[in-house]
Amino acid sequence: MESVFILIPISVILAFIIAYFFWWSGKSGQFDDLEGPAHRILMDDDSTDRLNADTESATPPEAEQEAEKNEPER
Repeated sequence: MESVFILIPISVILAFIIAYFFWWSGKSGQFDDLEGPAHRILMDDDSTDRLNADTESATPPEAEQEAEKNEPER
């Protein structure tokens, strides 16, 4: 029975802390745009052509020569 006298005030204080942080997140705009970040990921406009050009120019010359040696004759 003595533990109830400790657990009830702790749970009430914890409930007030959770309610305060929920209220604070609502006031600071955390719930204003729930779908925007999800759409932003899908609408990414990175071009794969630019990425291919970057990786080709970043290849060291020795690796290019090695790749040319290993290519089959056409």
